[in-house]
Amino acid sequence: MEQFDLVVIGSGPGGYIAAIRASQLKMKVAIIERYKTLGGTCLNVGCIPSKAWLDSSERYHETIHTHALHGIDVIDVKLNAKKMSERVSKVVEGITGGVAFLMKKNKITVINGHGSFKDANTIVVKNDSGTQEIKASKIIIATGSKPSSLPGVIVDKERVITSTEALKLQLVPKHLIVIGGGVIGLELGSVFRRLGSEVSVVEFADHCIASMDTDLGKELQKVLSKDGIKFYMGHGVTSVNRKDHEVTIKAKNKTSNEEIELKGDYCLLAVGRRPYTENLGLENVGLKVDERGRIPVNEHLQTSVPHIFAIGDVIKGAMLAHKAEEEGVFVAEFMAGQKPHINYNLIPGVVYTWPEVAGVGQTEQELKQKGLEYKVGKFPFLALGRAVASNEKNGFIKVLADKKTDEILGVHMIGPRTADMIGEAVVAMEFRASAEDIGRISHAHPTYSEGLKEACLAATENRALNS
Repeated sequence: MEQFDLVVIGSGPGGYIAAIRASQLKMKVAIIERYKTLGGTCLNVGCIPSKAWLDSSERYHETIHTHALHGIDVIDVKLNAKKMSERVSKVVEGITGGVAFLMKKNKITVINGHGSFKDANTIVVKNDSGTQEIKASKIIIATGSKPSSLPGVIVDKERVITSTEALKLQLVPKHLIVIGGGVIGLELGSVFRRLGSEVSVVEFADHCIASMDTDLGKELQKVLSKDGIKFYMGHGVTSVNRKDHEVTIKAKNKTSNEEIELKGDYCLLAVGRRPYTENLGLENVGLKVDERGRIPVNEHLQTSVPHIFAIGDVIKGAMLAHKAEEEGVFVAEFMAGQKPHINYNLIPGVVYTWPEVAGVGQTEQELKQKGLEYKVGKFPFLALGRAVASNEKNGFIKVLADKKTDEILGVHMIGPRTADMIGEAVVAMEFRASAEDIGRISHAHPTYSEGLKEACLAATENRALNS
């Protein structure tokens, strides 16, 4: 039986990054993956294919609707959804192949099959070829998550689908009904709206992307509504029924109890994700999960069995690929005797709709709940030269700073390229910068990032120079 210093169960962003860092630190590492390709949900049926779809659909939408504003006349534009889907598959194939290359480069043993615990140091791997056992001094559980469902809703994967099936569609739905106004629902809803689908979003909360600053959700809903997406906020789904090619959704307004009925040819269930911790043999090592199926860990990401760690979507915290990556590095370095650190308050969140949405730090609602005194600096893209020149005038940047010290407590953006710009806010907050610090740093003109400078100036005695 082969013995490893570390065995990682799961090859998503957390798992494969942990394996690489551990190998760099001179550990003998194996990684177990139950699917044929590496990369987990993110690379295969999540982050990467969704961004490829978003990019293709954005190009199509721009060609149809806005090229004329730039003096570019385009006629007889045809959508080839099948070819678009095939491009997405090639993108995924290339990136997952890159992960496989990294495993070879870093001398990491890849074992395909379903891994589960036989005992605290033995993993049983089952695949089509049979069963094998491997030994490990240390183990990381990085098995990720699966789409959640609703009680009584049957996901048939044909007409009532999750994000996994939606990302593999080779046609454009006539009417896509999205249950859930969070990141996944709005990203995929905006993809198919751009491609010509009628899109309806049913959400129980009063505003979309409820985990982010409320102002962002309100602005995003306003912009997407102008694009033609219909929102039914504050509605709880009571039934989902499919008959042939038609899906009927009934939902009740949580305030008035008034019921609505929507009919479409596809229903996308996007109500979040749940940890994948089933069938891992956790009971064989005395590990238990909490009420949400998550594995409890301490500040070092150790489970109740000290040499077994858990990272990513199977533990508490945001279900984000980059959060899992940071945890993967953290655990590998901790195992090697180093003293790594993660600031969970500074893990940014991003929604890749258009306009993009990004946030880091505390929201205004959280600051109010804590009773902290704060200042708000806000700057609209409408007043930014680069945004006007590019016809990207929707959205704003909002900076929250401590009222007494001026330290930046949160940055929340909606607008063009905010997914890239949020990085500056993360760096600033990591070094505990004040709003004035960023306001006094030279930003190239004209750029979108000037908006962050202006928002910081607005939070510093209302000193914005261009509004």
